Amino acid sequence: MISDRSRRHFFGAAAVAAAWPLLGRMAGAEPATLSAGGGGALRLGVASYSMREFTLDQALGMAKQMGVKYMTFKDVHVPRTDPPDATRALRAKIEAAGITIMGGGTITIPNDPAKIKNEFEYAKNAGFPLIFVDPEPAALDTIEQMAKTYDIKVAIHNHGPEDKRWPRPQDAYAAVKSRDKRLGLCVDIGHTLRTGTDPIQACRECRDRLYDMHVKDLAAKSDKESQVEVGRGVIDFPALFKTLIDIGYQGQVGLEYEIKAKDPLPGMIESMAYMRGVLAAVAVPA
Repeated sequence: MISDRSRRHFFGAAAVAAAWPLLGRMAGAEPATLSAGGGGALRLGVASYSMREFTLDQALGMAKQMGVKYMTFKDVHVPRTDPPDATRALRAKIEAAGITIMGGGTITIPNDPAKIKNEFEYAKNAGFPLIFVDPEPAALDTIEQMAKTYDIKVAIHNHGPEDKRWPRPQDAYAAVKSRDKRLGLCVDIGHTLRTGTDPIQACRECRDRLYDMHVKDLAAKSDKESQVEVGRGVIDFPALFKTLIDIGYQGQVGLEYEIKAKDPLPGMIESMAYMRGVLAAVAVPA
């Protein structure tokens, strides 16, 4: 989807971006400038699921090493079973670490009004402006009502061909496009690709409800087990980032690194460096 020549060009830009945190510390500059969105163009961040084998403190430490300022959180780090005071304390710890909380999930939501209300209470206490979810279709009426009541966005997460409810972003879009504007999509570009759907075209088609994004790369379009570091696979990230800038996307571009769970940091650093390099290149005016 991108030529070898173009890929080499963007890997070169990524190498410069990777060196930025060290150069920034040496020069006394702010190392988060580029990681905070390449001059404001996009918010590059991380889904904490990438560090699921580690504690919250360890995950925040990894984020600091990467120069990341934006994160979404899985309940392994902000447990949904904690009492409200404990959840609010974790929120305070995250914010004290210099992280902007962009949301949380993925949360599987049954058609149960009491359970749905509990999920929104959890999101409120955790400081989530958005939750990404895998809901039963019959639950959408109650979810819409709760989204209005709590003023929290809800983004349906597509999970690829194995997902019988929401395999593609367009399937979720069809379910929310006529509902309250707080209901939208979390597009997982890897899962989208595995359905035979172009993730870039999906972002364009669903742009008015695109609220969150999970980023991964695949060596083979249809192989779930072929995930690789971002930039080593087949997804055309320059075209994707150009599209997101073009449509005015405001959510997180969140790295969700699902491989090498016991030792994710080297691959995450490489992936974030590539993403920063691509963004730095495509954000430069022609």
